Amino acid sequence: MIKLIKNARLYTSVETELTDILICDNKIQQIAPQIETGNLQVEVIDAKGYWVTPGLIDIHVHVIGGGGQTGFSSLAPEVRIQRLIECGTTTVVGLLGTDGFVKQLPQLYAKTMSLRMNGLSAYMLTGFYGLPTPAITNSIAEDLIYTDPVIGCKIAMCDDRSSYPTKEELLRIINQVRLGGFTSAKGGVMHVHLGGLPEGMTLLLEIAREYPSLIGYISPTHTIRTENLFNQAIEFAKLGGMIDISTGGTKFTEPYKAVLQAMDNGVELSKMTFSSDGNAGVRRIDPQTGIDTYTLAPLHLNLQQTVKLITDGGLHPKDAFKLVTENAAKVMKLKNKGFIKAGFDADFCFFDETFNLTDVFSQGVEFMRNGEIVRKGNFEA
Repeated sequence: MIKLIKNARLYTSVETELTDILICDNKIQQIAPQIETGNLQVEVIDAKGYWVTPGLIDIHVHVIGGGGQTGFSSLAPEVRIQRLIECGTTTVVGLLGTDGFVKQLPQLYAKTMSLRMNGLSAYMLTGFYGLPTPAITNSIAEDLIYTDPVIGCKIAMCDDRSSYPTKEELLRIINQVRLGGFTSAKGGVMHVHLGGLPEGMTLLLEIAREYPSLIGYISPTHTIRTENLFNQAIEFAKLGGMIDISTGGTKFTEPYKAVLQAMDNGVELSKMTFSSDGNAGVRRIDPQTGIDTYTLAPLHLNLQQTVKLITDGGLHPKDAFKLVTENAAKVMKLKNKGFIKAGFDADFCFFDETFNLTDVFSQGVEFMRNGEIVRKGNFEA
C-alpha cells in the first residue's frame, strides 16, 4: 500500500512550513510541499500540522531484561514492543548487562529477530560486561560478518563489577569490531559501559590520543554517572569522539543539562547521543520493611529529556532530536536511519504543539494513532 502523509511540519522546518511525505515499500519515496498521486490507490494520513520527526533510536536497551542482582527472582523480563512505541522508539540496539550467563547471546539474538519480525528495527551487540568476551560464532569479528543483527561489541570498565580490561585488551576488541565492520560493511563499534571508579575513562582517552584513527570505533556510555567522568567525556568529545549520555541510571545532573554544559564547554552537539539503559532491573529497598523489590528501568526518559532540551534548554527541534535520531544512527553506523529523506526508512513520530507524542510509524506501518497503541507484539495484551 502506498501512503501519503500530508500537512507534516518537519522537525527541521520553521513553524509555518508544511510538507507531504510519500511512502512505498516501507521507504520514503518523495518529500515535497504538495505531492500529487494521480489515480494511484493511496492511503492518506493527515499529520494535522504536527511536528514530524524520524522514529527515535535507542542505542542501549536491555531487550531481554537485566537484573539478577539478588537471585533468579530479580531477573527482569523481556521488553514489550508497546513500551518502546509509547516513547517513540522504532529502532533499538539490544545488549547484555552484568549477566552473560543466565542471559546469553543466543537469547539476545532471538529477541532481536523477534522485534524485527514484529515490525521494529532491531540490532544487537555481542559481548557483555566481562572478559573473555563471549560471541555467537568464534569471535567478535565473525559475529559482525556472519550474524546479521550484530553491529558491535559491549565491554565494561571502571566498574567494580567489570573484568578490569587493560588498554591492550580494549585495543584487541577495537581491532575485532574494526575488521568485522570492514568485511560486513557495518562499520563496527565498541560500546563501553562506564562505572563510577575514580580512574574513569582514562584508558579510552589514552587510546584516543595515541591512535586517533580508532576513536570512531569507541562509544562510551553512562558518561554522566559522576561529574569527573563527564569532564573526561567532554575531553574525549573534543578529541573527535562521540559520547553517550544515559537518561536513566545514576547521574550527577539532569541529562539535558549535561548536554547544555558540554556545549558551553565547546562540545559540538553532533558528538552526543542519549540512550535509556532501559528495561534493566532497578532495585528498590522498602524503607519500612527493608525488603528488596524490583521494577523495570524506564524507557521514556530519552524522549522526556529531548523535549526538555526544547522547552527548558531553548534548542530548536532540529537540534534537540539529533541526539536520538541522526547522532544515534551515526555512532552505531546504521544505514537509512535518523533522517527524513528519500530512500530512508519510513520511521516517524508525530508530536503536537507541546511535544506530546501522538502517532508512531515504523517502516511505514502505524503503531500508534492519536495517542493509542494500534499495533502490538505477540503475547501483548
